[in-house]
Amino acid sequence: MNPARLVFPAIRWGDRSVEKVWREVRRHLDMGVGGFVVFGGSVSAMRELVGRTLERESRPVLFASDLERGAGQQFEDATPVPPPAALASLNDTAIPVAARITACEAASAGIGWVLAPVADLDVESLNPIVGTRSFGPDPAAVAARVRAWVATVQDEGIHACVKHFPGHGRTTADSHSELPTVRWTRETLEADLAPFRAAVEAEVSSVMLAHVCYPALDPSGVPASLSPKIVRLLRRELQFDGLIASDALIMAAVSASGRSETEAAVEAARAGCDALLYPSSAAETIAALKAALESRELDARQLARSGERVEIAARTADILIDDPIPVSSYARALEMAVASITTIRGVPPHWRPAQTFRVHVVDDDVVGLPDGVAGPSTVPPDRSRLAKSLEERGAVTVVPQSEAPAIDLAAVFSDVKGWKRRSWLAPERAREVNAILQRAPDATVILFGHPRLAQQLPGAENLLCAWCGDPLMQEAAAEHLLGSPSG
Repeated sequence: MNPARLVFPAIRWGDRSVEKVWREVRRHLDMGVGGFVVFGGSVSAMRELVGRTLERESRPVLFASDLERGAGQQFEDATPVPPPAALASLNDTAIPVAARITACEAASAGIGWVLAPVADLDVESLNPIVGTRSFGPDPAAVAARVRAWVATVQDEGIHACVKHFPGHGRTTADSHSELPTVRWTRETLEADLAPFRAAVEAEVSSVMLAHVCYPALDPSGVPASLSPKIVRLLRRELQFDGLIASDALIMAAVSASGRSETEAAVEAARAGCDALLYPSSAAETIAALKAALESRELDARQLARSGERVEIAARTADILIDDPIPVSSYARALEMAVASITTIRGVPPHWRPAQTFRVHVVDDDVVGLPDGVAGPSTVPPDRSRLAKSLEERGAVTVVPQSEAPAIDLAAVFSDVKGWKRRSWLAPERAREVNAILQRAPDATVILFGHPRLAQQLPGAENLLCAWCGDPLMQEAAAEHLLGSPSG
């Protein structure tokens, strides 16, 4: 068995054409990789790319993508959905609706493996990487929501992947930047395991391991992604027999553990990882796996079983690239997003459409990423959608420097992002908001982030939570304030 089957390099579309991406994909297919992790692009481009792959290869190939907030999180012509925390604030039907939209559009794009949902608990205010990606802090409630999301996605024939086992919710460090350690007891960690148990009971197809150390589960200090003991916990105690994936090998937690990326890949495979996601060099990773197989550092039967799990997942994913592209579900997603807008403080009025708004943008999400790293943060975020949406609803917007009579809105963007290394507003951003409030005490602040950030804005008398800074949530905030464009 070619150990390359375990390797899933990244496809980073950027503004490249299908032809340019296809040359890169073809080179990796010649190496024998099991599939790809996709960032960016469009549904139509992905359909063409996947179609070419299926025509060329006699074996199944699995395409995966991070779609925690719907297919629109990655693909420009797909539907975004509100983040998990926003969905959790709604009724029980919201999560299945969002999951179904995600699965149907993933299938249409040729994505057979959705790297979601996040099953981590939102229990640590200093956690820089979970926050609104979580369905909440309560283990039983999160377990029920994870079960609903997994069941709905897999009913549509697409593989779900719960992450980050055995739970990333108690970390105070970001594994994109460093190696976190969770120093809680096994008794406490039982709560973190509850959503994963629920996912296994729902027959989830795959589980992603965290690049996090858990001394209570493995005293050696090895990260979960490299730990045979934690894999045994998943396989034997939780009785999971599906596909186990590593988190991205390019993350700094790997090097912070004292290993090179290729050493970590070999160690993860030896521990029981079936899929090795997003190495910086697929060729070097494959060469290291082959050398370890030849030296018998890796067991050939174990690698064959891992390759079989990858192949089964690829073969059974019900992608629909020959079917018509689904009708956009944006209207339904916007309806859920509007319903999720929450008043934290005060009673912001519902203004008439023919109003003038002075829109102040405070952006806490400028994050520098290492070279070669892909993700939503690599594209400058759109902060203009709020003003455009207000104007579409009949309002007039003016710049912060305008002296014209206007209603002041402060849009504060502070999302969860890899490599950001903090969960709170940077002090200078909080000061910027408070300066706006000193000039306009009755300003309405719209927090595009976690509601607990309100603690840093004590001067905001009127404060709304819109959960994240995606354009969908910006339009939802405008509709919350003014109603629909026709209304």
